[in-house]
Amino acid sequence: MTEPAPSAKKTDGEEPQPTLLEQMGGVSGLIYSSVPVIVFVLANAFFGLTAAIWTAIGSAVAITVLRVVRKEPLQPAISGFFGVAIAAFIAYRTGSAKGFFLFGIYASLIYCGIFVLSVVVRRPIAGVVWNMLNGTGQAWRKDKPSRYGYDIATLAMAAIFAARFVVQRWLYQEDYTGWLAFAKIAMGYPLYALGLLVVVWAVRRSDKRLKALAESEPEPETDAEVEARLREKYATPEA
Repeated sequence: MTEPAPSAKKTDGEEPQPTLLEQMGGVSGLIYSSVPVIVFVLANAFFGLTAAIWTAIGSAVAITVLRVVRKEPLQPAISGFFGVAIAAFIAYRTGSAKGFFLFGIYASLIYCGIFVLSVVVRRPIAGVVWNMLNGTGQAWRKDKPSRYGYDIATLAMAAIFAARFVVQRWLYQEDYTGWLAFAKIAMGYPLYALGLLVVVWAVRRSDKRLKALAESEPEPETDAEVEARLREKYATPEA
């Protein structure tokens, strides 16, 4: 009597690759990043700036604790908390609700500049970070089409940060606090996902090219093959 093969078993010990949404923290990551912003705007509308500041910080603390309890990655939780704390501090110092968004606005401008600069110095961040994290070395930098693909991916991310800065800076100047909150959420993960799609395209394009180049290169000779070739070359012809 034979046992049925389990359909869910993985073959060859391969781990399933995380989806794009999973790489961004999943649905929970989308919710976590939106809650403090929504809470801040609603609390400011009904209870004033001071209540909005403490409510946003409280929600960030609650989210951080929840992620720790659920044993989720700690780095996003900590960076998210400090991001909210800095935004709340700026709102407190400026005495304006729109100040809550000032840190994110200028952070986008700085990120845009860094991404563009990395392309200018021929070290596109998309390629550097991806290949560093995956330990694939520097072969991609020696292949011009691969580097060109990573340039495009890096500039796509720079364009996203530039769009965030331009739109949100205009809303800030026009005192549209509610629309600022909407823009921060709408231009966050959704645009970031589009940028990651371009990065994935560049990675696959580069991997395919480098694999083809590696397969086209002749295999290095073994010591025995080198010795046999030299013997044949320098052998004394018999009389």
